[in-house]
Amino acid sequence: MAPTASIIVPTQDRAPYLDVALRSIAPQAAAAGAEVIVVDDGPDEATRVVAERHGARYVEREAPHGLNPARNAGIDAASADLLVFADDDVEVHTGWLAALVDADTRASADVGAFTGPIVPRFEDHAFRTCGREGPPVTFLDLGPEDTDATYAWGANMAIRRAAIERVGRFDEALNFGAGDEQEWQDRLRAAGLGIRYVAAAGLDHRRAGDDARLRSLLRSAYRRGRSTRRWDVWRGAAPATAVEVRTLLGCVWHTVRYACWMNGPAMAAHSLGRLREALDPQPPPARPGVDDFLAGRSGHVAGRQATVLRAAAALLDLAAAPTRRRVDRSAAGSRVVHAVAIDRPGSALADAVAELRRSRHDVRVHTGPLRPGVGKFARVAELLAEAPPAGADWLIVLDDDVVLPRGFLDRFVAAAEGADLRLAQPAHRLHSHAAWPVTRRSLDPRSAVRETRFVEIGPITAFRADALDVLLPFPELKMGWGLDVHWGAVAREHGWRVGVVDATPILHLAPVAADYDREGAAGEARAFLAERPYVTRDEAGWSQRLEVAAPR
Repeated sequence: MAPTASIIVPTQDRAPYLDVALRSIAPQAAAAGAEVIVVDDGPDEATRVVAERHGARYVEREAPHGLNPARNAGIDAASADLLVFADDDVEVHTGWLAALVDADTRASADVGAFTGPIVPRFEDHAFRTCGREGPPVTFLDLGPEDTDATYAWGANMAIRRAAIERVGRFDEALNFGAGDEQEWQDRLRAAGLGIRYVAAAGLDHRRAGDDARLRSLLRSAYRRGRSTRRWDVWRGAAPATAVEVRTLLGCVWHTVRYACWMNGPAMAAHSLGRLREALDPQPPPARPGVDDFLAGRSGHVAGRQATVLRAAAALLDLAAAPTRRRVDRSAAGSRVVHAVAIDRPGSALADAVAELRRSRHDVRVHTGPLRPGVGKFARVAELLAEAPPAGADWLIVLDDDVVLPRGFLDRFVAAAEGADLRLAQPAHRLHSHAAWPVTRRSLDPRSAVRETRFVEIGPITAFRADALDVLLPFPELKMGWGLDVHWGAVAREHGWRVGVVDATPILHLAPVAADYDREGAAGEARAFLAERPYVTRDEAGWSQRLEVAAPR
């Protein structure tokens, strides 16, 4: 017998929130004869344990792909004709599921979706508003009576399977962080189907612990502001930058005028995120198999922006001094470090090599000029063939246009080994030319190393000896584009830890692809990756801070 409803809960690395959500959902599902499906966009073992403890079916996604792909995976796994979506950070009210099932039974065929009250709840830390604006989390209150609704937000959204069959699934290309369900519901209404608000189907939308602190809410509001601006641009509804500036000033004035010292700053952070996105837009969604292996942006830093970021980098250097000292205290003994580089006339390589040789390590450097008709990466492969890194603990491949900080190699090796990295790269300084945002230095001065899902092929890439047994010899590529995202997949297959060292930020002097054909390099990468696994742009954006232990 088919279940009365399929409750689908997409989640990613938030087991404590999910535990509370399922604790409230599972008893109602059992009473109504419904099934519960947890879609883990991860995966994460703690999430699996929570799901199975509450009797939910666990659907594992091998890597994060976003909210709409997770929703579609839930649809594929579901058996019922009523698909009930809930976020992992909710706690449903008594009678929530029964109200939705009853509404589905009574509603006419021209209703495609249902929603109910979404009540914001801040735990552990008080959050106050002046009462003139809504809180900085998703909420919905259309009153005490059932009525028609314009939208059903994903925290509390039920959809008839017939509506999915009529208008299609969620658009998996939408990865703005906003508008995911809204675009689907625009298609729903265009097909002549409506959305019904069910007053008895309420739930709380929670923020708990550190997530309920003002600083966390401000960061979240800022990110959401950037997301909503991207969504507005995509649908052609983005206001002019001047309008975003006026809105930001209005939020600041609201804060002062009404002494709204908590929600006012949150609104201002949201508006600031929109303004930042207007001035420095994020790349468009990547097309799978076409350009999802590219960063999507040049990373070029110049003019007034470079001046501001240079000053910010200096301040961050001062704030991060205790972190550098902590890494230095964990320094490893002497290692054999093999370095290769192409040396062009007028380059900065001599200074970089001198800095490497100032370390306690046994540094062996092999350089050579570019050769006509030979690409940069192909030339690096030739240099490695001329001087193999036999017996080296680390191989470092570096460009000739980087500036290294004082004490670079001692600190870099200490941090990389202390975090057990097999592939590593130093972070870019804030004013460095860096195409991948994840490789730019963290703004958290406590961060010495961040685990990532890939490291880029330049300007400095470091390989631990045991990784070289797998990765060498390098494949025959002219410029090497695409190889770094493939390395990420190889690292995942072998269980290697990959990361970016924030404690040793470097400066890349030239923009990416400044002296060669970008599209030619991208075309070579597409051909190379056509039959090889790789990490996508979305996957490569992930990072988490690691602690540095003393090497064994």
